[in-house]
Amino acid sequence: MALTLGLYGLNLHACAGPRASARIAALAEELGYDSLWAGDHVVLPSPRTDPSPLDPEAPFLDAVVSLTHLAAATERIALGTGVIVLPQRNPLILAKQLASVDVLSGGRLVFGLAAGYLEPELRALGVPPGERGTRTGEHLAAMRSLWYDDAPAFHGRHADFAGVDAHPRPVQRPVPVVMGGHGPAALRRTVREADGWYGWMLGRRAAADAIARLRAAAREAGRDRPPHVSVSPPRPPDAASVRDYAEAGVDRLIVVPPMGAPLDELEGFVRAHAPAEVGAAPAG
Repeated sequence: MALTLGLYGLNLHACAGPRASARIAALAEELGYDSLWAGDHVVLPSPRTDPSPLDPEAPFLDAVVSLTHLAAATERIALGTGVIVLPQRNPLILAKQLASVDVLSGGRLVFGLAAGYLEPELRALGVPPGERGTRTGEHLAAMRSLWYDDAPAFHGRHADFAGVDAHPRPVQRPVPVVMGGHGPAALRRTVREADGWYGWMLGRRAAADAIARLRAAAREAGRDRPPHVSVSPPRPPDAASVRDYAEAGVDRLIVVPPMGAPLDELEGFVRAHAPAEVGAAPAG
């Protein structure tokens, strides 16, 4: 089966405004993209230092707020956080926010998350980098308890609560979870905790290597079915690259438009690389 296409960056640059983001979101839905993805960095190093992905002055809206806006501008397309840096978020507040997005969108949320990698950002938000893995695991477990348990409760080092509840619960039971990160710990976390995995800026060979490691981790964990695989490629897709990624085991390409492109150029890019233009499967 041909892979599907998602579209990244619906809260960045030209899409950091209400009319532009709604226009691109509706266009992507019309053209058969299966999902829209909003990135997440609360703060960025200033001045910019490696490996920061953007200049600190880049217009970059909050992912959850952006997806709420996009939910109102679309009807069918999935809405993904791509990806939330989970250890630097309060898990109960984030659970409430994301449940609200799922309700307001009619059950279209995809919860993408990762442990993060920008030390200046993590430290500014009170997260020691050495704790990011344990915080990620605890925060996800705490959120799931609030979403699904009859009597939500969690007792850990970084999250601890009982005797509270929050409604409405998400429409989806469960909410699809996609884990980011390329390292061994991230892949192990994916096969334990997630429905899918998101590889960032991977060429076909790098994607194939990561998928082989992901599948090996899944076998070691006794998982019957490997996680769904999404990849953002470093170059725009064409028919040949779509075939190559599909053969490598990729299920979805999340296309990244040129950073900083003006709105008209962005619209042209979305049209030129739509599923029908590159041989990908349409949504649905």
